[in-house]
Amino acid sequence: MSALEPDDPRSVGEYRLLGRLGVGGMGRVFLGRSPGGRLVAVKVVHAELLRRPEFRDRFRREVRAARAVSGAFTAPVVDADPDAPLPWLVTSYIAGPSLEQAVAERGPFEPQAVLTLAAGLAEALVSIHAAHLVHRDLKPSNVLLAEDGPRVIDFGIVRSVDADSLTGTGHMAGSPGFMSPEQVNGDEVTWASDVFCLGAVLAFAATGANPFGAGPTPALLYRVVHNAPDVDAVTDPALRSLIADCLAKDPSRRPAPREILARIGPLGGESATALPHAQQWTPAVRPTRADAVPTQVV
Repeated sequence: MSALEPDDPRSVGEYRLLGRLGVGGMGRVFLGRSPGGRLVAVKVVHAELLRRPEFRDRFRREVRAARAVSGAFTAPVVDADPDAPLPWLVTSYIAGPSLEQAVAERGPFEPQAVLTLAAGLAEALVSIHAAHLVHRDLKPSNVLLAEDGPRVIDFGIVRSVDADSLTGTGHMAGSPGFMSPEQVNGDEVTWASDVFCLGAVLAFAATGANPFGAGPTPALLYRVVHNAPDVDAVTDPALRSLIADCLAKDPSRRPAPREILARIGPLGGESATALPHAQQWTPAVRPTRADAVPTQVV
């Protein structure tokens, strides 16, 4: 977390801001404290997005939808004001590193930890899809590792950005390497797209690398659409098979999140699908102070 900058607000609604967590295409994200002392993530929309006349209505609808998401492995919406001069959204604050940070610092996860990660993320997708949302940007930086399991952040609101093309004409919504072929091609995006992204995230957790490699964005996107994923470095055969199935090019061939949960149970026993004990589900998880928090961006 960095200090508040001179042009940053000191409060938003009834939330006092403590510092800046990050900035993204949709706005700035701050660590805040509620009147009751609860730490929260406060996301304030960039002013330039308000030039789109339909933005507030879209934002309002997506906030309502995001409020409907509940589950142990998501960061729920706490408060929001779509009608403020600069619309804002408050979510629960998750103390823990992102999956991206954890792998960079500690290396790939052991197979059992990846299975536990997969179970938590699949359950999060069940909750998100039950609210008639598609995440559309599931990637390592949008997965936070709390002591009792992973949390998916930036659900629902991401969909409003994608649906309105608010990031600019010609911009491809999503993150190269963690996008589905249908996202790359501009085709209809359904829950199956999130499953493809989940497969890429799990491959990253298991190997420390993107299953479609690295390099220039056009080449990476071409491989996402046309090339088979490289999952040979996933050491556990059953886990490798699960990841490969999630990464099927044909959306209809990908397992649904509930099917993923059913497959994980026999692979890892009760420990894979049960809520993990603090700091035992992966060595990458460690206590995180409010002054050393991960970046959460919209």
